[in-house]
Amino acid sequence: MSALILESEICCPECGHKQLEKMPTDACQWFYECRSCHRLLRPLDGDCCVFCSYGSVKCPPIQQGDSCCR
Repeated sequence: MSALILESEICCPECGHKQLEKMPTDACQWFYECRSCHRLLRPLDGDCCVFCSYGSVKCPPIQQGDSCCR
């Protein structure tokens, strides 16, 4: 089993700003405020969290092949 990746680069769909963030391992992150334009990001339909929708790496539960927090 490979090690979990705990950092993901979130890309804001509004302004294109990218920010490296640490992902929580014990909860889904349903909201994220862009540090540049301050848009509040929410998961896209079918995704469990903002990292799965806008991140360069999916959240830890998805990396492990589990369902996420839904």
